[in-house]
Amino acid sequence: MSGLPDESLKIENVVASTKVNDKLDLLVLAAQIPGAEYNKQRFPGVVLRMQNPKIAALVFGSGKVVLTGAKSIDSLNKGLEYLVGLLRDLNIEIVDNPTYSIQNIVTSADLGSRINLNKIAMSFNLDKIEYEPEQFPGLVYRLDDPKVVVLLFGSGKLIITGGKKPEDAKRAVQKIYKDLSEMKML
Repeated sequence: MSGLPDESLKIENVVASTKVNDKLDLLVLAAQIPGAEYNKQRFPGVVLRMQNPKIAALVFGSGKVVLTGAKSIDSLNKGLEYLVGLLRDLNIEIVDNPTYSIQNIVTSADLGSRINLNKIAMSFNLDKIEYEPEQFPGLVYRLDDPKVVVLLFGSGKLIITGGKKPEDAKRAVQKIYKDLSEMKML
């Protein structure tokens, strides 16, 4: 593998929330937007699936919206712009320049070599890890700085979740790579 593991980082999903209004009529929304899904018994919001960028918007009667599925901050911005434009086209009043707050960024990375999870479980700070291979094939490692959860797999692949900005995942991967290298486990 060329380079360091942080070069293999890939955003898999960005989840963000915003507020577009104080109250939305979901029945009207679902009726006016082609492809909108609304089934109050199954889910309390309208699901709007965008194709470009490929993002789902979960729209609630409170005016709150959760955007999920974005693969980058840029596509998240485009998704919010698209949603706001769509609602304004329906003459729905939108708060001026709605902004979102990122709730979670899920990122993947690759250490570039297989790792021994049993050895790692014995060497790492035990109150920061969970490893029960008969229940889940990965080792769960909770970092304090950055405040993320990293799933380590024997293949050397990692999933980083809980980050609020892309740099969180990069810092987590760098820390794990450094720790594993120093313990001669890579």
